[in-house]
Amino acid sequence: MALSYVCGTGDEPLLYKTVAAVLEDAAAQWPDRDALVVRQQGIRWSWRELNQAAERVAAGLVRLGLVPGDRVGIWSPNRVEWIVTQFATAKAGLILVNINPAYRLSELEFSLNKVGCKALVVAPAFKSSNYLQMLAQLAPELDGATAGALKLARLPAMQVLIAMSESPPPGFLSYESVEKSGRPEDYARLAQLREELQPEQAINIQFTSGTTGLPKGATLTHHNIVNNGYFVARRQELTERDRMCIPVPLYHCFGMVMGVLGCATHGAAMVFPAEAFDAAEVLKAVSEERCTSLYGVPTMFIAVLDHPQFATFDRSSLRTGVMAGAPCPVEVMKRVVADLHMPEVTIGYGMTETSPVSFQSRSDDSIERRVSTVGTIHPHVEVKIVDEAGKVVPVGERGELLTRGYSVMLGYWDDAQKTSESVDSRGWMHTGDLATLDPAGYCNIVGRVKDLIIRGGENISPREIEEFLYQHPKIQDVQVFGIPDARYGEVVCAWIRAREKGSCNAEEIVAFCRENIAHFKVPQHIRFVDEFPMTVTGKIQKFVMRERMMEELAVREERTA
Repeated sequence: MALSYVCGTGDEPLLYKTVAAVLEDAAAQWPDRDALVVRQQGIRWSWRELNQAAERVAAGLVRLGLVPGDRVGIWSPNRVEWIVTQFATAKAGLILVNINPAYRLSELEFSLNKVGCKALVVAPAFKSSNYLQMLAQLAPELDGATAGALKLARLPAMQVLIAMSESPPPGFLSYESVEKSGRPEDYARLAQLREELQPEQAINIQFTSGTTGLPKGATLTHHNIVNNGYFVARRQELTERDRMCIPVPLYHCFGMVMGVLGCATHGAAMVFPAEAFDAAEVLKAVSEERCTSLYGVPTMFIAVLDHPQFATFDRSSLRTGVMAGAPCPVEVMKRVVADLHMPEVTIGYGMTETSPVSFQSRSDDSIERRVSTVGTIHPHVEVKIVDEAGKVVPVGERGELLTRGYSVMLGYWDDAQKTSESVDSRGWMHTGDLATLDPAGYCNIVGRVKDLIIRGGENISPREIEEFLYQHPKIQDVQVFGIPDARYGEVVCAWIRAREKGSCNAEEIVAFCRENIAHFKVPQHIRFVDEFPMTVTGKIQKFVMRERMMEELAVREERTA
């Protein structure tokens, strides 16, 4: 009997280098090739220019008295300063702390204090959030404070605030002034650090957007993210001739690891269409920059495909990319391949705690494989699928996916208990995802352990119902989840975005379901919505939908196991 275990082999060993070394090697190997295009800021830099900018900012950070191991936060949408800061902190041995651009004051305060951030690099504003005003509200002492030597009651570790602004408010240094402040001795210190820094040291903290409880700071090493970025790009067969369109946020692994480090390890150009996802800007960037690779979560690809002027943009340069971050609907995948001219698009699966990717399809996988699985195991990674007792299940049976290898995080910052709950004594990361492996090693993610709907003793996978509903010609997007029910324990609920508002009704959807799927899978509650609640990375927040439906229907949680 074959068991559900796979180990990724490869013809290339793991890279053993720091993030800083990756950039410096790129600048040496491809000095004059395009490295970075940030369209909204008019930036078009070569690898040499990007490396020089990162070196200047790194020297400025050293001048401020920051030392290896200090935590430096960044709170910003996608901007050139984000990428430069990512590499500058790496050169100076500092741990970059990614702050979600959507955070409000309480979340910001918690995150900065949880990891003891000594400095914060911040954009002036983003969408409805004025970051500088929010920080002034959090730290009213800034009005009379000495920039660079702060003492803030609610942020006791914070010493330096750096604003991406030519005229920063009181208490802030300007990003430009930091970039220009390095002295010869600071550059000499950076040269020393090149010899001292080790690939297995912590370099990045990312707060996971869990559905409940306070955010946890997943702590990643150079070794984690350099290798994951490299192998994600390798699955796409990227070279220095490729140009990657990156509309996903930098604060998440999808942007800063799979995007930035994937490009840096292969010499491909990074193209950022806008500060945040905008379907029109993505299409413009792809067309005008001749992008060959495009990243996104399914909701982003849906928005691009359904843009009113989609057909007017030239997509012929595209060939590959990654769709990840959420389950990838079969029908959407087929449209991406055919209509977006991405015959070699890959599907990726992973989580922040594993740097992030564990499975990814290959560019030469059949269409059937790419629309029905998340591909095969990445090199140098192990995966097994276990039942509730922790036993590995036979191939083809469903269980929880566990992963082990170079990609697993060091742990959650300053939270040994949460770390031990997620990573067991043998190094296996418990993902919380339900999956199956087929005999050829292809993985299918069938849901979340906690998302499973149990209706009258019947286990129901929301993903299965979603995939079925995507076949309805009037449905553009759908999310299925369970809500409490006094009779059955739980019943099925579906939130639907119609292709044309008002084009279909609940009775039509129910009739469609009853003709094709088991009665217990038919949604008992259906709502038509304009959008789904989601994180800034495009991950759907089903727990929010569930809470709203429970409030609307005046039901409460009864099931405890």
